Amino acid sequence: MKQLPSILFLVVITAATPLLVQADDTELCAHTSEQEIATLFDRWNASLATLDPDKVLALYAPDAVLLPTKSNKPRTNHEEIRDYFVHFLKKKPHGEIDYRIIKIGCNIASDTGLYTFTLHDTNGKVKKVPARYSFVYEHLNGQWLIEHHHSSVLPEPVKLK
Repeated sequence: MKQLPSILFLVVITAATPLLVQADDTELCAHTSEQEIATLFDRWNASLATLDPDKVLALYAPDAVLLPTKSNKPRTNHEEIRDYFVHFLKKKPHGEIDYRIIKIGCNIASDTGLYTFTLHDTNGKVKKVPARYSFVYEHLNGQWLIEHHHSSVLPEPVKLK
């Protein structure tokens, strides 16, 4: 009888161990909406307006990938992504969404579509660049960060507004 509490304790601990391990593997999904995901582009666009590459970089996940419009080089770490924006921000870019599709999963969301960028050259000349884009966001440490960003000029001519 004296061993019964010890045996019962071992049975309870043994039974609870998988629950403790499972708790580490359980992923809680962040609540979000299409409207919230749409505002992530606005946040990114506002960071461009600061002309500060570090403010833009802060929106990218540590392991983010950027496939930019104005560079042939894939940017696969923060140093490379920052380097791209140091040069791109000299054009004083501003983007406007023309068409979008937002999809939401568990701690991941995508915003894909078409946008038009207004760019300024060193002489002050303004150029509008229609492009397609994709942003994949990941919810990390309580915030949505850009995990993957692709942008490319549209291959066919477009009538601009």
